[in-house]
Amino acid sequence: MIEIKESTYGKSCSVRSKSEMTLEERNQKVRTFFNGKIDTYDDVHSEYMKTKVLLAENLDKGAKKILDLGGGTGLELIHLFELFPEAQVTVIDITENMLEKLKTRDFAGHVTTICGDFFEVPFGADFDAVITTSAFHHFKKDEKIRLLKKIMDCLKTGGQFINCDLIALTPEEEAEQLVELENNTDDTKHIDIPLTIENEIDALEKAGFTQITSSNGGKENYGLFVARNIGKL
Repeated sequence: MIEIKESTYGKSCSVRSKSEMTLEERNQKVRTFFNGKIDTYDDVHSEYMKTKVLLAENLDKGAKKILDLGGGTGLELIHLFELFPEAQVTVIDITENMLEKLKTRDFAGHVTTICGDFFEVPFGADFDAVITTSAFHHFKKDEKIRLLKKIMDCLKTGGQFINCDLIALTPEEEAEQLVELENNTDDTKHIDIPLTIENEIDALEKAGFTQITSSNGGKENYGLFVARNIGKL
């Protein structure tokens, strides 16, 4: 049986610029947006399966204890459990409707889910790997560094972090998305704020990761980043 742990969320905020919103409030908007997409999410994201398959294909052969951040309905776990049938995966996602869909997967017995905000929920410790896809582009660079430091702390020595995510193809695109976020007054609109490859790598380095590699993430505007925590060696 999958264990679901609920966390508490704040009330909806009034219409205002998203630059005035706190991180918690913006995360609440992401939660509302994706909870409303449950009926179409798998169909839409089937076009992104290569980005999800890459997570499993880059895991160390001995990986058993895995944390999946933003695992949603579990699409990225389909291939993972084909390659790692004995894996035990903890999925943290802010959208409860997605996690309910995950409960119906054949591999549900190998998964523990936690419904909550990445920045608030304790991750646990001693993971062989942390994986994520199509999730971190919702955060500004400084927020991402905070989160990456938290990921560092939950990994075993030598553990992997694998992220396949939307990227900005140019510095101008990255800046434009931030301006759109800051100027937006539509409280229900979902805005992506991806970083360039260079800034993704810089964030990983600032969080303490080493042995960082980057490559194409399966789509033109996706990057695959693999890094390690060797800080205790």
